[in-house]
Amino acid sequence: MTSPVVLVPGLGLGPASYAPTVRDLGTPYRVVTLPGYGERVRPGEDLTVETLAQRLLQELDEQSVLVGHSASCHVVVAAALARPDLVKSLVLLGPTGDVETSDWLTLAERWVRSAVWESVRLVPVLAPQYARTGLVSMARAMEAARRYDLAAAISKLKRPVAVIRCEHDSLCPADWAQRIAELAGGEVWTLPTGSHMPVLTNGPEVVTFINRAAGVDNGN
Repeated sequence: MTSPVVLVPGLGLGPASYAPTVRDLGTPYRVVTLPGYGERVRPGEDLTVETLAQRLLQELDEQSVLVGHSASCHVVVAAALARPDLVKSLVLLGPTGDVETSDWLTLAERWVRSAVWESVRLVPVLAPQYARTGLVSMARAMEAARRYDLAAAISKLKRPVAVIRCEHDSLCPADWAQRIAELAGGEVWTLPTGSHMPVLTNGPEVVTFINRAAGVDNGN
């Protein structure tokens, strides 16, 4: 029996970011947007990872596979810690969250090193999503996310975890991905192409891991 999949977009992104991935999903799925992650942030809105996790949990009515991308990986981990009964497993795509390298300057430098590997063909796809969420909303959400210690949180997790990154992703370097996978007792995979947008550039490969987590036979 397969499990449903719930996908949370990365910072500033929306449902369109998962289009190349969900095309071949072999189980029911939903994309859940959150403030800063596909939705504009209202003045005074609480953007702590734990609060966003509670909003995500309100969208779950059965045990599901949670998929996060970039900073939204924090949210799905926090949700799994709060309600493990609602989470079958996690798939983390290019997770950020290393508090030792979360200052704004380091994040900016790593973003640039990652961005140079992305295709210019992504610009028409990304620009409308970023515009919808808004740069102010993105900055506020990132300010909250960068303070979340993903390593400390994931070490408490009691659910299967797969960490997926791309070869040229400096926001999720290989040693960081390996570290959090080990802390979770999970697995880590580096895709040979792409950078920080595997949901857009490596959809067929990403869906293989999500299908497997959901119990879908990828051979069919």
